[in-house]
Amino acid sequence: MPVQSKVIPLEGEIDLHISPRITTTLNAALKAKPRNLVIDMGNVSYIDSSGLAVLIEAMQKVEKYGGRFALAGLQENVKPIFEIARLDQVFRIYLDVDSALSRE
Repeated sequence: MPVQSKVIPLEGEIDLHISPRITTTLNAALKAKPRNLVIDMGNVSYIDSSGLAVLIEAMQKVEKYGGRFALAGLQENVKPIFEIARLDQVFRIYLDVDSALSRE
């Protein structure tokens, strides 16, 4: 039976050096095929294109098996990175983890 929800907290600056580690973490979580996968971005101070690519890839994998992928708690200085790339229209983005989990 698939796991209902999985929350993965990320923190710090997500760049080319950190992205491979996040890919490994996300792929491990996806093995269980959680129905809801929420990435807690509350402690992320920066994300570059490699980090965005990791999140997009994970979202595509989740959607492929019919799950829901969401981001939660984007900091004010991280939001514009998603907006400039128009990814705020691609990802489900919530104020915090609780609101992401309460959406079915």
